[in-house]
Amino acid sequence: MASQTDPTWEQRWHPLREEWVLFTAHRGGRPWIGELKSPDAATVPAYDPTCALCPGNARLHGVNPPYTGTFWFPNDLPCFGPNAPSAADVCDLYRRRPAGGTAEVVCYHPDHGKTMADLTTDEVRAVVDLWTERSRELGTRPEVAHVLIFENKGSAVGTSNPHPHCQIYAGGLVYGHTAREVESSRRHFARTGEFLGQAILARELAGPRVIAANDSFVACVPWFARYAYEVLVLPRRQVSSLADLDSTERHDLAAMLREVAIRYDNLWRMPMPYVMAIHQAPTDGGDYAAFPFHVEFHPPLRTPDTLKYLAGPEIGGGSMTNESNPDEKAAELRAAAGPHYKTVAPGTRS
Repeated sequence: MASQTDPTWEQRWHPLREEWVLFTAHRGGRPWIGELKSPDAATVPAYDPTCALCPGNARLHGVNPPYTGTFWFPNDLPCFGPNAPSAADVCDLYRRRPAGGTAEVVCYHPDHGKTMADLTTDEVRAVVDLWTERSRELGTRPEVAHVLIFENKGSAVGTSNPHPHCQIYAGGLVYGHTAREVESSRRHFARTGEFLGQAILARELAGPRVIAANDSFVACVPWFARYAYEVLVLPRRQVSSLADLDSTERHDLAAMLREVAIRYDNLWRMPMPYVMAIHQAPTDGGDYAAFPFHVEFHPPLRTPDTLKYLAGPEIGGGSMTNESNPDEKAAELRAAAGPHYKTVAPGTRS
């Protein structure tokens, strides 16, 4: 792909979602007179007496214990319910079904002012272990068909509480992207005999878009990225869920997630907002041996103060446009390696 100074009009196939992404890197530098996004405050207190997630504080339905590590609790306002009522369909076109299941909140750390980038690898490993434990337990419940784990970081993606945390949604709904990935991975395996996630990994390892790697995981800005600084974290072997990872792999996943978070913050020396989602196989008893477990990071910023807005083509048309070059964005993130910028002495670069 050409640089952002050269006109480009290209569509790239997204093999996981089986959809086309329009690439127009030359539009990335167009004049911008729209709204600018101010970075989130760089300093957040270690404890906030008004925070519903801090140790010892009251929540809507309960009080947090004085936890010192990870901590999880049932969401006080869950999107799935244990006793969801049934109701008859309006007609064969307007159908409905109960939203049974549960939702949970996972606090990464008691320090209100930390993010994943500020944690040690061992502290992130504790989070990964808790994700795995909750995924295994929730996945055994008969009303749960899918366990979705996601983190919304920063006000730019709608986060109302900066305390380091994520959420777990576990219910009878298999979320749409996962449902697509079930089918795309099955079709790819039936057609080629290879696992889709491993096929993507092989192509990214052969290209210029890898930003970090360890013995078990590789992080890259994929060739088909939908956002400028989108990152995929891919396992080096075929696994379908967190439950398939061994102890070493869970440690390496923690190290890679922390590495990505640090590089994001180092990029512009500010807390990078993002949506992180763990893509793992449904838990409804089907055959998901080919499902490509991976982690996706979707940062909404194109520049330090400019959001990638979902507008006419995305909301109205239903297809993403990426005004950047994934090769160039991967190079920027590779260059953002090193210790977190907040730990580096003033006047020096991390």
